[in-house]
Amino acid sequence: MKKVTSLVAALAAVGVLAACSSNDNSSSAVDSTSAPTSSMIAATSAAVAPGSPSAVLASTAWETTSAKDAQGISVPLTDGNVKNYVGFAYFETDGTFTMVNLDNTPKMHGDWSVSPDGKTRTIVPKNDAGQEQFRRDVDIVTLTDKEFTYRVYADAANKAVYYDIIHTPTTHPEPTR
Repeated sequence: MKKVTSLVAALAAVGVLAACSSNDNSSSAVDSTSAPTSSMIAATSAAVAPGSPSAVLASTAWETTSAKDAQGISVPLTDGNVKNYVGFAYFETDGTFTMVNLDNTPKMHGDWSVSPDGKTRTIVPKNDAGQEQFRRDVDIVTLTDKEFTYRVYADAANKAVYYDIIHTPTTHPEPTR
């Protein structure tokens, strides 16, 4: 059984790598139909390699601490263009994530992955029945052990208007569901 599980994980990884190499490297904060399937995301994230971009993301809980627009000007976290991205995020090494609002109310949960080159993060939120709700690919601007910043676009067709959502590590405990 272990060999079959390993084989399935390896095949899923090959599929994700093939999908990544055929991608035109455009990404946006809107739903994407070309993203890997939920099972591929979970299978590849479960094998988080030390020092990889995925390992950095899974190494700590993250809190949204600020946002900036395309001109580098700070945007209040209550601004309509960024408020949906604000909260605490918990990325597990098994390829699952949970996000909550700053007041600890549930936001979303599901599967996640980071592209092998560290340039894109994908989340696949699911409802409580495990059904996919949507997909979101975002460009990673910074991913270190001290900062995780990703970029969202107000309009996917206009890359000149964007917001960088900035997160820093937190010791905030993950609320129980």
